[in-house]
Amino acid sequence: MINSEILTYLLLTPIISSVLVLFFKNEQVKLIRWFGIASSLLAFVISLVAYSQFDQTNPLFQLIHQAVWIKSLNVSYFVGVDGISMLLILLTTFLTPLTLLSTWKAIEKNVKMFTFSMLFLEAGMLGVFMALDVFLFYIFWEAMLIPMYFIIGIWGGERRIYASIKFFIFTMFGSLLMLVAIIWLAVYSSSVTGFFTTNLIDLYKVGPTVPHQVQAWMFGAFFLSFAIKVPLFPLHTWLPDAHVEAPTAGSVILAGVLLKMGTYGLVRFCLPLFPQSAVAYAPAISVLAVIGIIYGALVSMVQTDMKKLVAYSSVSHLGFVVLGIFAMTIESVQGAVIQMINHGLSTGALFLLVGVAYERTHRRDIAFYGGIAKLVPIYSTFLMIAMLSSVGLPGLNGFIGEFLILLGSYKSATLGSTWFTVFAASGVIFAAVYLLWMYQRVVFGKVTNHELEHELTDMNKREILILVPIFVFVLWIGIYPNTFLKMTELSVQTVLQQVSAYSVNILK
Repeated sequence: MINSEILTYLLLTPIISSVLVLFFKNEQVKLIRWFGIASSLLAFVISLVAYSQFDQTNPLFQLIHQAVWIKSLNVSYFVGVDGISMLLILLTTFLTPLTLLSTWKAIEKNVKMFTFSMLFLEAGMLGVFMALDVFLFYIFWEAMLIPMYFIIGIWGGERRIYASIKFFIFTMFGSLLMLVAIIWLAVYSSSVTGFFTTNLIDLYKVGPTVPHQVQAWMFGAFFLSFAIKVPLFPLHTWLPDAHVEAPTAGSVILAGVLLKMGTYGLVRFCLPLFPQSAVAYAPAISVLAVIGIIYGALVSMVQTDMKKLVAYSSVSHLGFVVLGIFAMTIESVQGAVIQMINHGLSTGALFLLVGVAYERTHRRDIAFYGGIAKLVPIYSTFLMIAMLSSVGLPGLNGFIGEFLILLGSYKSATLGSTWFTVFAASGVIFAAVYLLWMYQRVVFGKVTNHELEHELTDMNKREILILVPIFVFVLWIGIYPNTFLKMTELSVQTVLQQVSAYSVNILK
């Protein structure tokens, strides 16, 4: 039996849990940790129930729950999912309990407020992926800024204040432009349909009818907001600072889920709402994506800090996702969606592993390490799998996404040139260079720093327990990706049909 309110239950779980955390005493640290993990696990279980009720043969939005919110403005609480958002919701609820478990020893200051922030952040992220009212979407989009700002600013590194303010200002600037576009679009809808609405399904019919010149401005406002969040070159400068200064849990959620909110926005809003502008600007945006792929990889090569290397690799990997979205073929967009999941798993694992070493030595510089395979064989094995996954080794998850994106981009009539694929493919080679080089310097050779023999111990059961579930999916997607591709196929086709209905140059 399908429960139409299951998404509301899912959304309320972290919201109510975050409020309940505030009633614990600050001294009840262990109890707070267990409550946070249990609450996030409950959200994961509810998301699995939602997935079990999801019909993969239905391309329309499902599990819809709607209630009037602001009657005078025709704004409603309106949530639902398709295959794309269902996959991202599962990623969010999967990673959150793992990141909370990873903070068992890493976060010792004000654990109550940290747990509150993480649960509140989870609610914001889930809301973004399930909102089908653009006003509600904007509320959740802004709401998740607050806990992330505090996670970086309170529990981050030495330059945490600078990094958190930079993150906040960049994202807020893009968000305000999107708000103006939302208001304009809702007002315009009243002249077309006769009533003011922020209902996304209604706006899908209104957006493409906006005059081309005005549509370009609307597209630009939405696109800029999402491009900052991705982040797309040259709007990426906040990301390395935020990643490096954030605590490990913050970096995992930032890379694993928050960046995907930008690419999800491109698929959910930019393409179907403004199809003519999306097609017109696709080549220019793809140029920026390819520059980001190569630039992110080259800058990663010269990093001396492991965390900063992984941070810049995100710029490169998310460039692939943006290229796949704007190539606008079935293969490329499906590749982009699966690559969102892949990046969340692979880069999340890399940040967790860097955090494991940092907890023991309080050092992240590559030169400090060397020859640790002899000292920590389990850690070295896990790091190798995460690194090869991020490289895109066949048999692991990263290969599937990159292959589909490159295949779809090569066939794309929207891009109109195979050079995009040629240059983007170089990013795969560069990724192998900087990740293999980092791994070789950290893991192999002789132990030249004898401090490591005393400070560096192998992974404990808790740390292994965190990473094993991630690597299960790394192998699952790499060996049998159809489980996940099947979920998104009809949803991707629907998005592209919405675009092609108003644009004749889309390759179906």
